[in-house]
Amino acid sequence: MRTPIHIRFAGYSPPDTAHSRAAARFRDELTARLGSSVRVDLFWNVFDFGYKGMDLTNMVESGQLTMCYSSTGYGLSDLIPELRIIDLPFFFDSVEHAHRALDGELGAYLTHRIESRKGCRIIGYWDNGFRHISNRLRPIRTPEDCAGLRIRLMPNEIHKKTFELLGAAPFPMNLERGIAMMASGELDAQENPLANTSAYGIHKFHEYITMTGHFYAARAIYAHKQSFDSWPEEIQAAVRESIKEAILYQREIAQAEEIKKRGELEGAGIAFVDLTAEERSRFENAVSPIVEEARGQLPKELFRLADRR
Repeated sequence: MRTPIHIRFAGYSPPDTAHSRAAARFRDELTARLGSSVRVDLFWNVFDFGYKGMDLTNMVESGQLTMCYSSTGYGLSDLIPELRIIDLPFFFDSVEHAHRALDGELGAYLTHRIESRKGCRIIGYWDNGFRHISNRLRPIRTPEDCAGLRIRLMPNEIHKKTFELLGAAPFPMNLERGIAMMASGELDAQENPLANTSAYGIHKFHEYITMTGHFYAARAIYAHKQSFDSWPEEIQAAVRESIKEAILYQREIAQAEEIKKRGELEGAGIAFVDLTAEERSRFENAVSPIVEEARGQLPKELFRLADRR
């Protein structure tokens, strides 16, 4: 009798979030397909074990974990410059546009680049939605309103340059440290999808959320390359099919969660600012040098693939 394949799957979200619920859907789908020949252990939030979100891909690459999800913006763009296309401000005009790109030729291109430089397989891309600015000081409607704003960002050079162009004072750091500094008043602001702002309790320190949607956030699903490649073809196929089901589920509940979280945050007293088309255009124009610079640095093929509708 074959020893069951043991999959250790980790993330960095509380168990009631779309990402953790999708991880559970993957476990259940795979177990339904393979029965006792597989065992999946889920670790909802590596913060609880003293790790950072950006540690996850290295933990998978080393074999400490079998699978994980992690933001494509977490430190990989230095190793894989092509990933910067996902980080560009105001690049995707809707979640549908982003999904088509990542499920299509752009996603295949990026997957190949990641797999050629990391000891991982990429099984797909989950949705982390668009990022919005929350802060404790004032409603933000213009780039000028960002002047001097001490804002926590994930460690990402494009994100940092974007907020420098907006006149803010960016502080790239891991989320746990950022939350502590927001709680103490050392930082004024942060940017995240609404689900994250709510799930990590950041809204408790802020009065305003501006629906800028300035960055789209994707979370790739990684598998330890040596383990995945050693599995029989039917196991590999079952993992890929189960992840496909989990992706569809995750994206569906993520969009519903965005609507739900806005209602909850408004109920908690948060004032929302919805930008007009003209106001949004001012933000886009202010950070357009970053996009133009990327067009000169990254392969033109990337932009052609991303622009396909």
